[in-house]
Amino acid sequence: MKQLNELLLKLGISKVRLAKYLGVSRQMLYNYLALPTLNEWPKEKATKLLSLLNIENEEVFGTIKVDGNYIIEVENKLNEGVRDTSSKEVIADLKGFNKKEQEILSDIINLLKEKLQEDKTKTTYNTYCYLYHFLQSMDSLEELRYILAYMSKSLSFTPPMEFAFNKDKQFIFESIMFSAMTLYNNGGASKSKIAETHKRFVRDIEIKNEEKLSRTQELNTAKVQALRELGYTEINENNAKEVLEKIAEIQSRKV
Repeated sequence: MKQLNELLLKLGISKVRLAKYLGVSRQMLYNYLALPTLNEWPKEKATKLLSLLNIENEEVFGTIKVDGNYIIEVENKLNEGVRDTSSKEVIADLKGFNKKEQEILSDIINLLKEKLQEDKTKTTYNTYCYLYHFLQSMDSLEELRYILAYMSKSLSFTPPMEFAFNKDKQFIFESIMFSAMTLYNNGGASKSKIAETHKRFVRDIEIKNEEKLSRTQELNTAKVQALRELGYTEINENNAKEVLEKIAEIQSRKV
């Protein structure tokens, strides 16, 4: 791999661009480059790299003559490959998004694909299911954004005094999160000590689910009544507006 790294340096190919060309994260590319031989790479990625360099195997890395024509040839392939990865493999249509939005979408999707391809365990699948629920709820709970900001800061991706959202609320939330994480990491929160707290957590969720079920049942009752009063048997495209207005009217009668 030393010869490959030297070749990439001569060609002026950054790790970021090569990672995008291969369709992997930058960290994953570093992991690949740390392997002893190209044979230990995923076959698809190794083949793609050899195609980029226009060679048949890694044995010729040290013999490649890097001149102007070769640099232009590799650069053209790389540019075309990065465009294909961003526009075809990652997402079919990015019209309407600016350059930064396109890049972040591509990076996120590439990372998700990469992790799911490499780890077929239930842990990875369940993690991304929870992530999907997290993203679905983002607009209903502003604290979810504060959680992301806290994690970004604690992992050193973002300066600790940068506040992208409500500064005062974010400051308070991050302080509480830090206290909680410190307690957790230092072993000051044993299962026996916080059992009651978890019971309250479970009960709070059960109450919310009961309220949700109650609202659903109430809505279904109002829907049945609205259909009966209007003389319909079901909601369809033609009567949907009328039925919904009748449901709202029925619900207002109880206020």
